[in-house]
Amino acid sequence: MDLSGVPAAWRDRGFSCAVWTDPPGQVWADFVHLTDELVMLIEGELELRFGARALHPQPGEEILIPAGALHTLRNVGATQNRWY
Repeated sequence: MDLSGVPAAWRDRGFSCAVWTDPPGQVWADFVHLTDELVMLIEGELELRFGARALHPQPGEEILIPAGALHTLRNVGATQNRWY
C-alpha cells in the first residue's frame, strides 16, 4: 500500500504529519491535545483507546481523535510498528 501522499494530504487539511516507530509493547498513555489529531497505521499493529472505544486499525485506515479526548496508543504486535 502506497501511503506516501498522506503527509501532503494531511497538511492540505491543516494537520501536521510525522512518522512514529514503536517497539513491541510501547505505550503512549493518557494524552490530551487541544486540537483534533489524525492517526494512521503504516505497518504493524496498533491499539488506540479513547472514550469507551478500543480500535485496532488496519494499515491505511485514518482515525480522528477529537480535541480534548483522553487517548492511549499501544503497539500490541510482536514486531515494531510505524504510524502517522
